Amino acid sequence: MMTTNKKTLINRIASGVIIAIPSILFGGWLSFNFFANNSASNSMAEATDEAEPMYWVAPMDANFRRDKPGLSPMGMELVPVYKNGSANDAEVGTVTINPSIVNNIGVRTEKVKSSHLQTQIKTVGYVNYNQDKLVHIHPRVKGWIETLNINSVGETVTKGQAIYSLYSPELVNAQEEFVLALSRKNTRLIKAAKNRLLALNIPDEAIAELQRSRKVKQQVTFYAPQSGVVENLSIREGFYVQPGTMLFSIGDLTEVWVEAEVLERQAGFVFVDDNVAMTLDFLPGKTWQGKVDYIYPTLDSQTRTMKVRLRFDNKNFALKPNMFAQVIIDGKPSAETIVIPKEALIRTGTQDRVVLALGDGQFKSIAVDVGRSDGKKIEILAGLSASDTIVTSAQFLLDSESSKTSDFKRMSAMEMDMENTSQPVAHAQVTGTINSIDSDTRIANISRGAIEKWQRPAATLDFYIANNITLSQLSAGIEIDFTFAIESGEFTVITLHDETHADADNSH
Repeated sequence: MMTTNKKTLINRIASGVIIAIPSILFGGWLSFNFFANNSASNSMAEATDEAEPMYWVAPMDANFRRDKPGLSPMGMELVPVYKNGSANDAEVGTVTINPSIVNNIGVRTEKVKSSHLQTQIKTVGYVNYNQDKLVHIHPRVKGWIETLNINSVGETVTKGQAIYSLYSPELVNAQEEFVLALSRKNTRLIKAAKNRLLALNIPDEAIAELQRSRKVKQQVTFYAPQSGVVENLSIREGFYVQPGTMLFSIGDLTEVWVEAEVLERQAGFVFVDDNVAMTLDFLPGKTWQGKVDYIYPTLDSQTRTMKVRLRFDNKNFALKPNMFAQVIIDGKPSAETIVIPKEALIRTGTQDRVVLALGDGQFKSIAVDVGRSDGKKIEILAGLSASDTIVTSAQFLLDSESSKTSDFKRMSAMEMDMENTSQPVAHAQVTGTINSIDSDTRIANISRGAIEKWQRPAATLDFYIANNITLSQLSAGIEIDFTFAIESGEFTVITLHDETHADADNSH
């Protein structure tokens, strides 16, 4: 029999007065007594003296059990545990709480939803030149830089602006050959000499002036092929240059690239033409809108990130190379899928799980397979269906107790009804419509009618098609009359009736 003090303590826990005492102070005793004894109402707690305890347990170690009263290894009196009378006692890991206590500990539940999930990837990037419009200037002959009209990197140039003058004996010889051909009035020689001047990159204006004046110039002036900014300057006046020497580069900033880095685990969520929003610290409140232009095919071996190229218009030259940018990539919405609030998911490092609300104050932790997330919602690939209810608040308290004995497997409401039915074999005949069918896995998604003998409403579920049934007589959109059973824990269509064959034939 329990002492008066112990009865009073249990009643205080049941009424939620000392719920806030940290479980770390009382270890297994608080969590065990809270869930084991509070499954009944307060009146039942008063009457536990007349009930026969199932066993006795140590207050500080729920694994220390005895079949009679006594003391724990720590010298504390063992606590009796009573059968709570739950209809689901056979299902391991089920926790039962008095409904009045559910509100006291702040348990909130939410229906699982089927929705479209749009992944939003937040990352960083750097502004860079548009490589398509980055021009490198090289000489095509040996010579010396006589005049240099560009003095520093970052200088702005315009198309057609004189940028440097070169003295080269090879250029002088080419001009003399052209003048000689003109004097001989030999059409073939004139054409060949002119083509050589063009090949040596002498401007058309210089060739036209040479043809008019017949005077060879010792220095030839070269002009900027495009407008832009000097990105690289590796020469000075008087430098000796030759083919292969890069004089400088000119970059066009009217359009820029931004190279962003995406984590390896997010790489599969990014596609070309995804919308992008970009902000920079130098101009708060300003947002640039763009699209994903290119996804690089390799990952960086050091950072394990994938580069994504974005394009942005820069007519006002506000974006400058090497600026640091914050980037948000809006992935394309997924197909309709099961999603739950992010706060409902429990991550343990080795397993992802949620607490399933079974009704009537019953809860159980189950394992789930997690997909992608948009920051607020998480995709569930397996473990939940759209008809489930999960715990979104105080789930860690429930999970800590359920996980002690839970197998983390879920049992559907239909399976529980089948287990509770008195029929020796769980078979049901029903009519339904095939929504889709996968011939490789032999799985069909079927919208079936209600099952009166199990008091189950109409529902849409996945069914395995037994091997004795020919798949060719089934197709999406047809109505079938069938019998199904549970085989190896799966709903399996085992028989098709005559009405099915008629519908199948008419569908073809």
